[in-house]
Amino acid sequence: MLTIIQRIEWFIGLALLQVLVLNRVHIDGYATPFFFIYFILKYNSGASRNVLMTWAFLLGLTVDVCSNTAGMNAAAATLLAFLREPILRGVTLRDSADDFEPSVRTMGFSSFFRYILLCCCLFCTVQVLIDTFSFFRISILLLKILTDISSTLICILCAEAIRRKA
Repeated sequence: MLTIIQRIEWFIGLALLQVLVLNRVHIDGYATPFFFIYFILKYNSGASRNVLMTWAFLLGLTVDVCSNTAGMNAAAATLLAFLREPILRGVTLRDSADDFEPSVRTMGFSSFFRYILLCCCLFCTVQVLIDTFSFFRISILLLKILTDISSTLICILCAEAIRRKA
């Protein structure tokens, strides 16, 4: 369980990492990892939806302000926070505890992977659709969504592996 000070440290660290490093990572204009959603994904499952949505909005807004992206990340992060609980309930076992931190250790690899895959698909799809605001070149749009999802998944799985060993 993280204290408020630790949450603020994670918040600042992930926002700075996203703005200063990851927003500049593009492979031929594609594959931008959105690692800051790790904060939302790892939030305690017993937390109030309103609290999580507030954190997610503030984190997305911080990334938006620093990246000059006009609310795209705030909207997608807030939607992710709103839908995280039903996604989490859908991928976990029915007899699991009500209050846990989603991780490989608490959920098992298969459930955790499905959880982060669904959440990354949701966030990246919404974020890219808001960014392009067009279905004119659907193949390029789908390529951008898939590369963003895969790069975000790789970052989250690497972070989870590092946290598990520590």
